[in-house]
This record gives sequence, C-alpha cells and structure tokens, in this order.
Amino acid sequence: MRTYDLTPFYRSTVGFDRLFNLLDQASSDGSPGYPPYNIERTGENAYRITVAVSGFAKDELSIVAKENTLTIKGEKVANENSKSEVLYRGIAARAFERAFQLADFVQVKDASLENGLLHVDLVREIPEAKKPRQIAINAGAKPQVIENSAAQAA
Repeated sequence: MRTYDLTPFYRSTVGFDRLFNLLDQASSDGSPGYPPYNIERTGENAYRITVAVSGFAKDELSIVAKENTLTIKGEKVANENSKSEVLYRGIAARAFERAFQLADFVQVKDASLENGLLHVDLVREIPEAKKPRQIAINAGAKPQVIENSAAQAA
C-alpha cells in the first residue's frame, strides 16, 4: 500500500512526468530483494551499480543496455560432473534478472567482476547541443530599422 501521493508534484512541474511515473512503478511492483545491490555516485556525472553475485562465474552473467533500461541477468549452469550431495543450501544460486531504468544520456562504460561483486560503471554524457548556455540580455538597445531597397532607389 502506497502512503504518499505524487499529485501535487504533477501540478507544479513541467516535463518531469516520466520521473514521477518511474517512482510510481518502483513503489508498486514490490520488486524482489535478490540479488542485493548498491547504486553509488562516483563523480559529478559518473555512477556505479554494484550487484552481489557471489557464486556466479563471468560466463553465467549477462548485461544488456537497451534504450533507457539496463538489465543484469544471472543463470547458474548446472554442474553435472559433481558427485556430491548438498545437505544444506545457504548460498543462493538461483537465477535472477534485475532491471534498472537509466536517465537520458546515461551510458554503460565498463563492467567488472571481482570478489563476488559485479560492478557496472555508468557515465552521463550530455551532448553539447543539450547543455545549458548563457543567453545575453540586451537592455535599452534601439531596434534597428532596415530600409526597403525600393525606397532607397527613389
């Protein structure tokens, strides 16, 4: 059950509809907690997603970036050569799929697997045309009058 209402924000903002829709989706889907993950800011325009994938090998994981969605999947390959019987399974080795919604202009730069943690480095690269620019304000300038060339000829 949701305990907050985003309606006042819809009235006072322009162009953030997608952001509030993502918040609604995140709160309503009851996404599972496996595997656990962290999202860190590593710089002004740099981020890192760290997913705990202990027990998974590099070839059992896949990372797909499509449009504004980053999907991390893990599927354990059954070991048919093992002759041992597991009496207690405390280390989760179940398949998972975790999806992250990325903001505009966020790109995956690197991914690494070390000590059971999958690190995915992201960078937001805003194109030059989309960056803010300073607009000069003209104060008290007289408008320029462009005379008609026909009037000059007479």
